[in-house]
Amino acid sequence: MADFAGRVVILTGATGGFGRAAARYFADAGARLVISDLGSDRLDALAQDLGGETIALSGDITDSQLSERLVEKALAQFGQLDIAINNAGIVHEMAPLPKTPVDVARRIIDVDLMGVFYAMRAQLPALEQRFRDTGETGAIVNVASVAGVVGAPMLSVYSAAKHGVVGLTKSAALEYARRGVRVNALCPSFARTPMAEDFLDKAGKDRDAAEAALVQAIPMRRLAEVDEVIAGLVFLADPASSFVTGQTLQIDGGLSAA
Repeated sequence: MADFAGRVVILTGATGGFGRAAARYFADAGARLVISDLGSDRLDALAQDLGGETIALSGDITDSQLSERLVEKALAQFGQLDIAINNAGIVHEMAPLPKTPVDVARRIIDVDLMGVFYAMRAQLPALEQRFRDTGETGAIVNVASVAGVVGAPMLSVYSAAKHGVVGLTKSAALEYARRGVRVNALCPSFARTPMAEDFLDKAGKDRDAAEAALVQAIPMRRLAEVDEVIAGLVFLADPASSFVTGQTLQIDGGLSAA
């Protein structure tokens, strides 16, 4: 396990599949956490379960003030910010582009792309200031998707938003390469998260066929396990990965290699 003792981590989308696993990992590795998601009940329960030094602040990532409050909480409670994991995101139902409702498209862009913009806009100055004051470098990991580096038929707007996240990531990495902040994007394919399980459950008796179709383009022909994705996230967040910035790390069973 990587050592994050004393590090202060902001984590959004904390009650989802990746978020919950990441929160547990960082807490067990000694980090102090500021976690966020929709729904205060589940979030507060997670904070209590994690124990130690964990602060919960619920809210919608499409509200730019939430990102500002998360940074303010980290600085007020812990006096610093070291790592930000921008994990909050949603996906729309599979449909051809012309059949994707306009309101759904706008919501996807607001959450998956603008949410990351708001987050980095608040986080980067704090991380840079810590570097200026102490020489300690920081890291941002944006959870994008393999759909952010290749096309995703039937998920066009989701893919567009995640491509945007990759663009934000690379641009910010170039801007802050000499300012003490590393910025990278994690790009998993379908993983065995509650979101994926819910999608498969909706297939009813055809669940096995639906899973086979879901992984058809993946050379390994299976879903990723959550722990496999978290291993990549930890690598990007780890201070030991000090020369890694502006990268997209595909955890995708070989999908993007084709």
